[in-house]
Amino acid sequence: MTLSPWLQRQLNGLRQQRGHALLLAGPPGLGQYALALALARTWLCEAPTDTGACGVCGSCHAIDVRTHPDLFVLMPETLALALEWPLEPKTQDKIDRKELKPGKFIRVDPTREAVAFTQTTRSRGDTKVVLIHPADRLNVESANTLLKTLEEPPGAVRFVLTTEASHAVLPTIRSRCLTHAMAWPAPDEAMAWLGAGGLAGESGVILKAAGGCPDSAREWLDSGLTAATWSQLPRRLAQGDFSLMGDWTPPRQMDVLFKLCHDLMAIRVGAAPRFFAAPDLPAAPPMPALNTWYKALVSAARTMEHPFNAGLQQEAWAVSTRQCLTLHSTA
Repeated sequence: MTLSPWLQRQLNGLRQQRGHALLLAGPPGLGQYALALALARTWLCEAPTDTGACGVCGSCHAIDVRTHPDLFVLMPETLALALEWPLEPKTQDKIDRKELKPGKFIRVDPTREAVAFTQTTRSRGDTKVVLIHPADRLNVESANTLLKTLEEPPGAVRFVLTTEASHAVLPTIRSRCLTHAMAWPAPDEAMAWLGAGGLAGESGVILKAAGGCPDSAREWLDSGLTAATWSQLPRRLAQGDFSLMGDWTPPRQMDVLFKLCHDLMAIRVGAAPRFFAAPDLPAAPPMPALNTWYKALVSAARTMEHPFNAGLQQEAWAVSTRQCLTLHSTA
């Protein structure tokens, strides 16, 4: 597993970090999961190098094929399936039989399994690792199940937790961890990294679209987003035309709407836009209209993961966007 230069620098500093519980915190797109997994690999590696895990020993191979007996990965079922981590057999069977829908939060039963895992004897090396991704998806019951073990783990057990929303991590969890604030790369470094994947022509615009977060920019680029499409979005959305992002997931659509709202608010108060180029933006409506639209977006975001009809949901968002940006716009 090859890390970006800024994640490698952080790994070099964290691999000797004292303490048994580490929380990697920062906004989305800075590589929390990649860094957490790299730390777990390093801690468990049989022949670690100056830059981390060796990548060739039995321990590294076991992590690659998701079978390491001294690594427990605790995450919501939706993420586990996406990242190809095996679920507990009974849970997988229920999902296969359509008796259980993959959860977006960390349930209490796998959390109890994580606690039990810490109490068993090590199988390969000198330590055991529990990786929790993301910690803000622990519900209250799951967090309470974990507290005592997180504060005083038995034996040589290390925890690495991630979050893209520090405010949503329960204080009782945060207080038991050393928090590491994820580092931002310099724009030139991030663009060089994106360009190394053959994406140099688009990297500047898409990195701006991602708010400077390189992992998010890579996801956008890998999904096929181009600079031309991004530049067309504001005025098309102002007309209620969602066709450019009609097949995107609701969270990605909502992300774009929040970014557009942010930039129009910035323009209205005389600041520079953050995500879009100023010439690509429609005329900014009065601030009261933007405030009303922002509140509508916040309300819609709260129910975004509900099983609504996707077409009707998108139509409702398109109407509210057009009403704000066309009907209330001023020159």
